[in-house]
Amino acid sequence: MKTNFFSISSIKRLLCGGAIAAVMSCNTLDLKPEGQLTLENILSDYNGFLTYSWQFYNAFNGYTNEMLDNDLNSDLLALANPNGQSQWIWQQVTIPTAANSYSRPYANLRTVNLMLDYIDKSSLNEVDRVHWRCIGYFFRAYNYTNLINLYGDVPYVDKPLNDQSEELLVAHTPRDVVAANILKDLQYAEANLKNGDGENTVNVHVVRALLSRFGLREGTWRKYHNLAGANTYLQASFDASAKLMVSFPALNPNYDLDFNSVSLAGVPGIILYKAYVANQVTHGLSTQNRNSSGRYDLTKAAADMFLMTDGQTRFTSPLFQGDKSAFTEFRNRDRRLYYCVPPPFTVVTTPPSLNFTYTSNPVDTSYFGIMRAISDPTHKTLPTRNWNGFVVRQEPHYVDFPNGQPYSVTYTGYRFYKYYNQQVQDAQGQDISDSPIFRMGEVLANHAEAAYELGLFNQAVADATVNKLRARGAVAPLNVTNIPNDPTRDQAVNPVLWEIRRERSIELIGEGFRFDDLRRWKKMEYAVREKLGRYITKGTDVPANSIIPIQNGASAGYISYLGVPPGPFPEHYYLYPIPSNQIVLNPKITQNPGWK
Repeated sequence: MKTNFFSISSIKRLLCGGAIAAVMSCNTLDLKPEGQLTLENILSDYNGFLTYSWQFYNAFNGYTNEMLDNDLNSDLLALANPNGQSQWIWQQVTIPTAANSYSRPYANLRTVNLMLDYIDKSSLNEVDRVHWRCIGYFFRAYNYTNLINLYGDVPYVDKPLNDQSEELLVAHTPRDVVAANILKDLQYAEANLKNGDGENTVNVHVVRALLSRFGLREGTWRKYHNLAGANTYLQASFDASAKLMVSFPALNPNYDLDFNSVSLAGVPGIILYKAYVANQVTHGLSTQNRNSSGRYDLTKAAADMFLMTDGQTRFTSPLFQGDKSAFTEFRNRDRRLYYCVPPPFTVVTTPPSLNFTYTSNPVDTSYFGIMRAISDPTHKTLPTRNWNGFVVRQEPHYVDFPNGQPYSVTYTGYRFYKYYNQQVQDAQGQDISDSPIFRMGEVLANHAEAAYELGLFNQAVADATVNKLRARGAVAPLNVTNIPNDPTRDQAVNPVLWEIRRERSIELIGEGFRFDDLRRWKKMEYAVREKLGRYITKGTDVPANSIIPIQNGASAGYISYLGVPPGPFPEHYYLYPIPSNQIVLNPKITQNPGWK
């Protein structure tokens, strides 16, 4: 039976929701109607705290479009839709009236602070009080990590407020203070929280996973945005990751099954996950990866980032056979590429059909054996199929050359299908593959990067981190004394760090990290370049009169739908604008610099 901490809650919603100034006008919790649940009688014993705490887990998104949409603001993902430009890349962001990214964490924080306030008023014994304080501190930290990541200085409140609270009209708390409080909360929880509240709940390992993520993010933000104290956070990330590497020594050997398993319970390397259950809690991400509603693509820059099996780049390896053909471009590559983009093929089918036959050209099905070896019929064997099982005639399968099949199409030619599986058919949007929240793939990438930033990266660290990740892609290990010369490397980035960042980008691609990574590294110049697709030749790969646009208007070259964005990336875009309704509610809150 699946454990689903997102749907267990049996209490009605106690809180009014909204942002910090808005939620405090809610008086519901002051009322004590007879026969109804109240905060006082819920938060009176251990089971009451447990029931109340299930709502905290809603802070974890699981499988939503939000993570993919976040990566569209980077250099690695593109949207296969007309006018699919990122507003961040094309400098079209306006100050919103309201934003869930601001109000939702504060609504969550109110529920957490209310629980923390009741701990000493309850009948809990001291051991249980410490336990629930740890849980509260973890979720308070989690919500504040998201706030300062996007907004920088934000109001910090660590107690429940009411209509008369002076804290309703506080100015921004400096980032230094908020970050220090986050770290203090997590370190307390790490030192005192031992066990969770059952399978797949917050425990010391989950706390360390957040320390690993937050410490790296905050430490590198401070380093590259010229703020003090970077090493304090980098060391916290390094230490937490090291402990997790002892507790979770093995990874799931199949990278794809981290994202496309019906159950992640007991899967090696999975620290916390969101469980989905048929007819109860489902998602639509796998369905989107099988049909035309998702329309997410990798870019040429993303595809080029995947190494060859010899550990060399596609620009330097003798194994690379060229990118003029999709069939040659995918030879001898990191197998994680095959889990993220369908390898090329052509079959004979009359759409829409569940059946197919082979062509007379063996090249057309030359990747079938590879995919059978690394996957199975409920996951990613070829040919690909749409959400109800209809065979896709060929990959790449272009929007503007659908060849009789308007589903499962792509703009760039690198259709993103990392979350594609065929575990559920004929039930669009009813997917049940579990979503990892914290996994060791991220932790190993965090540890490698933190080690480098602290001057601690060596071959032993590489073998324990980068090379464990490469092994899942069947890629030769990184030798820190013999780094391949990547002609696309940013010359301002050390070659070793470049490879560490490459590994992170590949391992976490399409999981919502890349935009935040570019922001913390202060490298959004990577994203303000032309997003390109595959090399095609009109008259050969597509009809001669195809409307698919090629770079510089040529008849052969790299696909280019979006053109060249304006540059440079504005300095003030590295932080999000504060929603205007928050400034109206609290005039002491000022807009982030540069936003007008």
